[in-house]
Amino acid sequence: EPHREHHDADHLAEVIGGLDVLVAEGLGFDAELAKTAAWFHDAVYDVHRADSVERSAELARRWLGPGYGARVAEIVLATEDHIAPPGDIEAAALCDADLSILGQDERRYDRYAAAIRAENDYLPMSEYRRVRAMVMTRYQNRPRIFVTEPGHRLWEAKARANIARELTTLGRPVPV
Repeated sequence: EPHREHHDADHLAEVIGGLDVLVAEGLGFDAELAKTAAWFHDAVYDVHRADSVERSAELARRWLGPGYGARVAEIVLATEDHIAPPGDIEAAALCDADLSILGQDERRYDRYAAAIRAENDYLPMSEYRRVRAMVMTRYQNRPRIFVTEPGHRLWEAKARANIARELTTLGRPVPV
């Protein structure tokens, strides 16, 4: 879809790559299940609606059936706020892989941030800055952005630095 500047096939490949990294780092989870959820997690993406994640989860339920589809939908729903239910390692892995973009090098992060702005270009810049700063501050204020051990070890420090840098460019004080 033409409105997808970040939430596109390249993002899907990066998320699946993030899951592969977590597997390579020894995280024990059902990687195939998490990858199936990755395919569905942004299947519906409409910046003008607040229910894209729920609609993506519903698509998984419909296409994959009541048992497997319901489980995939549960994992997809965790990506709404990127907080996995306690003990749901597949959801934790998907959330970390989805957020791994935050922990990339500055150039990649900046391309990501520009793509997010492009997806939301209908918003006036002042409103975009306010909303984006609010979202990124929520991540920065978490005790841990990445809940899996490998995700935390690999991406946390760089993600915090990237978010702090972006918050500065958005004109917001960096949370301490």
